[in-house]
Amino acid sequence: MPKQIILYNLRDDVKEEDYIKWCHEFKGPLLLKLPSTNSFTLMRMIGGKKGNGQKGERPEDTRPPFRFIGILDVKSKEAWMKDMASESYQKDFFPKFFANWGADFYAVLGDEVYHGESEE
Repeated sequence: MPKQIILYNLRDDVKEEDYIKWCHEFKGPLLLKLPSTNSFTLMRMIGGKKGNGQKGERPEDTRPPFRFIGILDVKSKEAWMKDMASESYQKDFFPKFFANWGADFYAVLGDEVYHGESEE
C-alpha cells in the first residue's frame, strides 16, 4: 500500500499548540475526506539517533532534522495524485499549510514492501 510521508518544520512564528489544534480541526479531517485516503498520522519528533554503518560510525543521540512527520496511507499512487490535483487540496489545504504553518519540508511517496505487527 502506498504511503505519502511528509517531513517538515514549522515556521518560526508558529506555536506548535496552534498548529496541532489546526491539524485536529482542519488538516486531519480534510485529508481523511479525500477519496484516496485510508488513514493519516501526524507525529511530533521527540528525539533521534544518527550513525553510519558503512563508515563504522556508531549511533549517537541527535536532534531530528524535522520536527513533524505526516504519514498518509493511500489506496493507490494514481488516486493520491488525483486528490493532490483536486480543488480541495489545491485551494483549501496546501496554500493554507504553506503560507501559515510550514517552513522547510520534504515529501516522499513510496510503496510498502513489508508490514509486520506484534502478536501481543
